Amino acid sequence: MLTFRALDVGPWVSPSLSASFAAAWPSYRTWFLREGTDARPSYADSRAALAWHMPELLGTYDALVASAGGGDLEARFLSHWCPPPVVTACSLATWDRDAHLLVRSYDYPPMLCDTTVLASSWTGTRVLAMSDCLWGAVDGVNAHGLAVAIAFGGRPVVGTGFGIGLVVRYLLEVAGDVGEAVAVLARMPVSMSYNVALADRGGASAIVEVAPDLPAALTGRRTAANRQSHGVGPTVTEWSDYARRSGTLEREAALEAAVAETSATPSSLIGTFLTAPVQRDPALHEWGTVFTSVYDCDAGTLDVLWPDDAWHLSLWDVGGVRVRPAAGVAAA
Repeated sequence: MLTFRALDVGPWVSPSLSASFAAAWPSYRTWFLREGTDARPSYADSRAALAWHMPELLGTYDALVASAGGGDLEARFLSHWCPPPVVTACSLATWDRDAHLLVRSYDYPPMLCDTTVLASSWTGTRVLAMSDCLWGAVDGVNAHGLAVAIAFGGRPVVGTGFGIGLVVRYLLEVAGDVGEAVAVLARMPVSMSYNVALADRGGASAIVEVAPDLPAALTGRRTAANRQSHGVGPTVTEWSDYARRSGTLEREAALEAAVAETSATPSSLIGTFLTAPVQRDPALHEWGTVFTSVYDCDAGTLDVLWPDDAWHLSLWDVGGVRVRPAAGVAAA
């Protein structure tokens, strides 16, 4: 079974968060060292990168390192600087007709998910996010009404930069709207290619392609799965085996049709996410859908959805657990 839980830590690095790290550290450590200790940057280099690119997070980072025991390896891991490569799937869509929504499916091996919704106010901005590697985030919303979510960009290139989870965290901590978030993405180094969906309560939305070897690019689209266009035209398949295994073309087509339909509604878009081909059974697919997130920028809410269940949370009302079956994962 998978236990989803929600924690409200406020402005502190709370004992509950420290306990979460202690419980997950053996698994985190195995992943972090899978290429060997020397493949990961030093603590000095990792902290220096954080201080240069995300100085607003430095105090929280130091507190997290202290709460984790102050060890060198833990500190390097928590910096999210040049982590081991990770390949996921995921689908994205923004909606701005009669509401301001961001919808995302999270497609990943179920037992590797953090399954924790974290509410915090570490830099003075209230944030509600689905966590990744303790304090990173795969999607979230802040009190300004900015929502952010990611999908892998479908490119095998690995470079020098941050894991995307901490980039999402940083956007939610420092950006107040889509324009400010786009400006941050234009300067932020990332370790792999991702499609980043943005939406705000003012009605702005964007999907930005980021990569370690290319400048950030606006796509002009309202949906994305796991390919990129590099800002110069239609999406292209660079990694054909991955595209086939992840079903990205089929998911892209379904999402484009869903948002293009003149009679579409938020409910019909969400319904597309909860049915095939966007919804992928974890028992049948290498990257199955573990959950779907729906962020309402106006209300500051998160609905975590499954085809047979829903869990409603908000920036100001956080707590509880949801227990879900952990379906098996098909072989590659």
